[in-house]
Amino acid sequence: MKTPAAGTTAEAAASEQTATSEEESPAQEAPEEEPPELHSGHKLARRYRLEECVTRLDGFSSWRAVDEKLRRAVGVHALPVGHPRARQVLAAARSAALLGDPRFVQVLDAVEEGDLVYVVHEWLPDATPLNELLAAGPLEPHEAYQLVSQLAQALTAAHREGLAHLRLTPACVLRTGMGQYRIRGLAVNAALRGVSSDHPQRDDTEAIGALLYASLTQRWPYEEDAHGLPGVGTLAKGALVAPEQVRAGVHRGLSTLAMRALVNDGATPSRQEQPCATPEELSKAVSTLPRIRPPEPSFTPPPPYQRTAYQQGAFSAPGAAGNGGVPGGTAAGAGAEPPAPPTLPGRTGKILKWGVSALLIAALGLGSWQVADALLKGEPTTKDKAKPAQRHDTSQAGKVIKIDDVKDFDPETDGSENPDRTGDAVDGKSGTYWLTKHYIGRPDFGNLKSGVGLILDLGKTREVSQLKVDFMGKTSASFLAAPRSVTNTPSALNSFSKVTSGSGEHLRLKAKKPIKTRFVLLWLTKLPLSEDGNYRGRVTEVQVLS
Repeated sequence: MKTPAAGTTAEAAASEQTATSEEESPAQEAPEEEPPELHSGHKLARRYRLEECVTRLDGFSSWRAVDEKLRRAVGVHALPVGHPRARQVLAAARSAALLGDPRFVQVLDAVEEGDLVYVVHEWLPDATPLNELLAAGPLEPHEAYQLVSQLAQALTAAHREGLAHLRLTPACVLRTGMGQYRIRGLAVNAALRGVSSDHPQRDDTEAIGALLYASLTQRWPYEEDAHGLPGVGTLAKGALVAPEQVRAGVHRGLSTLAMRALVNDGATPSRQEQPCATPEELSKAVSTLPRIRPPEPSFTPPPPYQRTAYQQGAFSAPGAAGNGGVPGGTAAGAGAEPPAPPTLPGRTGKILKWGVSALLIAALGLGSWQVADALLKGEPTTKDKAKPAQRHDTSQAGKVIKIDDVKDFDPETDGSENPDRTGDAVDGKSGTYWLTKHYIGRPDFGNLKSGVGLILDLGKTREVSQLKVDFMGKTSASFLAAPRSVTNTPSALNSFSKVTSGSGEHLRLKAKKPIKTRFVLLWLTKLPLSEDGNYRGRVTEVQVLS
């Protein structure tokens, strides 16, 4: 009886010892999960059809795909749900999607579905990556200026929202057909590769400096080759070399700017400028550069003008003097004057001359008699009769209506457009003005929104017939008005109705017939090019007329 009990006790002890040893032994790391078997034609969420694999690396794959629901091309990053970076990728994609800045390639979807995590983003078929642009040669100074300006401003906005790129390479920068630069892979590219940083602003600034350096020289700023570009090699000798020392003809201001952004890696800025350690500092440094004008457009001159034989007098009457008059003779030289028309011969010509002279004398005499008769009767002359018409035109100009208040109007983005300067547009001084923010690449507010404007509060409902506006630079604008029933300042663009529009530096926007309203909106739709190479509107004076 004891033997089985002893045996049972021994088995229990052995079992306990085994369990204890398993608890004390270190846990074995789970093998990295293989990516799911994806292939061309595979469909995600019954919507995204994979077309072509563009990257397969480190457990994830990137694809060009088609959104069959919206019938457009998209990009897809896919990785298994058990991938050690799957959670970081999802979090980064969702944060980037919330930014909503059109200067970045937009994240459209971030999904965990079954054993797969995937991120869907925009695909820009008409855009060209910077590495392909640089394969053809360095950029022109104006284009390099646009590059660094747009990248610095975009990443300044991203860092304000707590987002960093950390993987900004030439392949991540796309140039659209309209000349705007867009950045893809914000936060997501770094998460896919497990990249992190203790100094994200400094790292992104240095990346922008490296891209500017490459754009000016067609070389990567470090010794080793990278991103399809040759490095500076032995030229470096342990320190960075300024772009103007690598390639002749480089714009000096842009060369200095690149070095100020790369100073974090040991470069020495020239002229004692401070290094740029954040995208915002770099953006401010770009704005202080003198304006870099775009290159003059090239055109083929037209062929020299050829005189025809008729213009050269080759068809003069037969028998006339000169070679052109001889049948079969050669035409006159290109510089020869055409022959004068023949005069009427004999007595007929004399009669016509005397007749024309008599008619002219009679006409002059009749006109003198009418003027003298009008003066004797005391009637005003024709010149005096035009004056009442001029006074009538002046009266049609309308009276200036007093503006009770003026506010900036930016309903499509952050709702603010230099509100502290609005009073300068109605102060009656031509030297002061209200101005918009500056916009990059395009006069239509960089394709970010449809416009901005000024709401003019007339204090009460008034009869308005026109809007008179003076701009600095040719500007497109519209005259809009709120319904007479509106008594509070509108906050939405659809609260106004369009009256008329125009384009120029000095506009008179007239209504077809007077309208009754309290709130008038001056709505700017296209801006002129400013001195810094961006687009900005300036209103020196605006008046509402009855």
